[in-house]
Formats: sequence, structure tokens, C-alpha cells
Amino acid sequence: MRKRRKRLTRAEKETILLTSEADDVWRIYTFNPNLKRRLKKFSHRFPDECRLISEDMEIRCVTYEIKKARLVIKLMPQQNDSIRRAAGERIKKYRSQIKRT
Repeated sequence: MRKRRKRLTRAEKETILLTSEADDVWRIYTFNPNLKRRLKKFSHRFPDECRLISEDMEIRCVTYEIKKARLVIKLMPQQNDSIRRAAGERIKKYRSQIKRT
């Protein structure tokens, strides 16, 4: 008989970034498929900077360790509609210039 895989709710599928001031690494525990792919790719390209610590295939989560200097947390203010529209117009103008060259 096949063992049933444990099903977690979306609320239970966490991403946790853990470090201390004394550490020089972040530990990233995640269920997020996009983040898991990005960490896997980064760890293959830069094995001295990032490495897989553990992987739980039953609940499909991973833990990676990455050097602090390689991870940036960027806080973004919320953009209002006019700023978003202006940015969209700049992108359209830029893309049309690229197509001409």
C-alpha cells in the first residue's frame, strides 16, 4: 500500500528566513516552488555561497543556507496608479526604441 503524502494548507506552507547577528549565513526554509527553483539554480552556480541543508520530500519543503552577503531584502513602498501608469509608458517607449535598432 502506498503511503499517503501529508497535505498542508497554504497557511502551513511557510517561508522562514532565520539568522542571528553573530551568523554570517541565512537559513531559508520554504515550500515556495519559485523560491526553491531559484535557490537550487543559485546553489548549483555558486556552491561556496549557497547550499542545500535538507529536503523533506514528504511535505515538499527545503532548507538552504546562503551567505548573508548574497541575500538582499528590499522594501518597496506601494505605488499609486499614476506612478504605475508612468512606469508602463516608459517601458513601452523603451521597448519601441529597442525594436527600431
